[in-house]
Amino acid sequence: MPTPGASSRQIYFRLLGYVRPHWRVFLLSVICMGLAGAAEPVLPALMKELLDNGFGNKDAHALWFYPALIVGLFVVRGAVGFVADYGFGWLGNELVLDLRRAMFRRLVTLPTTYFDNHSSGVLVSKVAYDVTGVTSAATSVVTTIVKDSLVVAGMLGWLLYLNWRLTLITLVMIPCVAFVTRLFSARIRAASRSAQQAMGNISHTLQEGIEAQKVVKIFGGQAYEETRFEKAARAQRRANMRHVVAASAVPPSVQLFTSAALSIVIAFALHESVTDRTTVGGFVSFITAMLMLTAPLKRLTEVNASLQRGLAAAESVFDLVDEQSEDDRGTVEIARALGRIDFDNVTFSYPAHDRVVLTRINLSIAPGETVALVGSSGSGKTTLANLLPRFYHLQSGRILLDGHDIENLKLASLRNNIALVSQDVVLFNDTVAANIAYGSKRDAGMAEIEAATVAAHALEFIRDMPQGFNTLIGENGVRLSGGQRQRLAIARAILKDAPVLILDEATSALDSESERHVQAALDALMENRTTLVIAHRLSTIERADRIVVLDKGRIVEIGKHADLLAAGGIYAHLHRIQYAQDRADSEDGA
Repeated sequence: MPTPGASSRQIYFRLLGYVRPHWRVFLLSVICMGLAGAAEPVLPALMKELLDNGFGNKDAHALWFYPALIVGLFVVRGAVGFVADYGFGWLGNELVLDLRRAMFRRLVTLPTTYFDNHSSGVLVSKVAYDVTGVTSAATSVVTTIVKDSLVVAGMLGWLLYLNWRLTLITLVMIPCVAFVTRLFSARIRAASRSAQQAMGNISHTLQEGIEAQKVVKIFGGQAYEETRFEKAARAQRRANMRHVVAASAVPPSVQLFTSAALSIVIAFALHESVTDRTTVGGFVSFITAMLMLTAPLKRLTEVNASLQRGLAAAESVFDLVDEQSEDDRGTVEIARALGRIDFDNVTFSYPAHDRVVLTRINLSIAPGETVALVGSSGSGKTTLANLLPRFYHLQSGRILLDGHDIENLKLASLRNNIALVSQDVVLFNDTVAANIAYGSKRDAGMAEIEAATVAAHALEFIRDMPQGFNTLIGENGVRLSGGQRQRLAIARAILKDAPVLILDEATSALDSESERHVQAALDALMENRTTLVIAHRLSTIERADRIVVLDKGRIVEIGKHADLLAAGGIYAHLHRIQYAQDRADSEDGA
């Protein structure tokens, strides 16, 4: 990724690239800010004129001229300042919107391995918090640099005009200020980066505490979770304090140099007043301009802290934006597949893990055939199913769909032919209808949606909801029972009507009555479709066309339910254990 090694200049100009589409607003804001800055030196100049020529002037016109001029000056400054502030505020929010859009666009295209290796809390923190820090670098910094640079230039010009000797004394402090700023830059940047990483850890810990709140309560984990959160929060506080120390050290250092220069200037000015080389108006104007010079100089020195904080945030943002999307190397598009699947000598291990999960898998599935994958935990059932939609890439071997190597198929074309119902049901905080007609089926008509819910035995409980199909179901369907959530997921798969189905224990969350209805719906759904069933409860796959038994990543048995029982192998052993467990549970329930 290019961002971590990029220089501050490269990151900053890349950030400004997001401002380019809004260059008209940016230009107007800069012009108005420039006008506001250019108006600043007028006040000390006005003070000189007022003191030297205004007092003692008996002209009635002068009595109102100077007050009116001062009011007019502040009206102009206020007007252009408002336009500039509004413009930069609009730009900042637009920049955050554009960056969040770019981050989320990249996020939904990242490979599964990325999510395996990164905490969701950290990713949420990047999109929700880190991105807001870039506005200080892209807009606030520009505001300060444009306005205060013009103020400094104007004030210095006026000072040179008044007394070039005293002005040279003032200029001595500028390289001292630059030295102090450079000295603290690296520390501020590093502290900002640490603070953002710590914020990601806080988000991660907070998210886990919220999502696992039932487990925390049942197992008495409150104290442990509080300790974890305390540790993460303290780490973030320490990082923030390192930033505060570095940023707070700059203004006093600048003020020290400023006060030293000011004291010398006053001494020289008093000496020159004795020799009549300066007027009262000139002296007051010089001191006023010099004092007005300290505020923009202070802001210019402090802008480095904002800049470094913004650049650290931009680094975090561009880290995500620069991540590689899923490898969609395929070039072939197919329409509706027949559904023939071939696993040809497939071997697989997860990235960054040495253990081989699947070894030399050879399996052919005919169109319309139902094949169940059975085995103990860790045998490779789910991994084998996850390879079919190309969530991961193979180390060796091939997987073919209708004779096409899936690596040669475009991802969209491949996945359009596959529907998935998992034991870990994923629903969105949206309406019932939107959860069923999701993704490519979002334009489905209500008649199609209702037909899918009928097939999934879900229509009855949906009609009992307050707003029916328009009812919001809460985060991941929290307002629904486990069986209802499962049936909505099944309805979504039914509506997609894909020729290949992956059922990962699709009836695991159902009670006996619901399971019977949904199993009947699934039986109808699986007709004329190739179905890969990952089974934990063996009673649900007894009627499968074939049962494939996996053990330690290898296929050890293939056959029908009755044949495998008769063979007395691993499947028969698993079946005896589960039958005994089910019988014991039934007796306990009685």
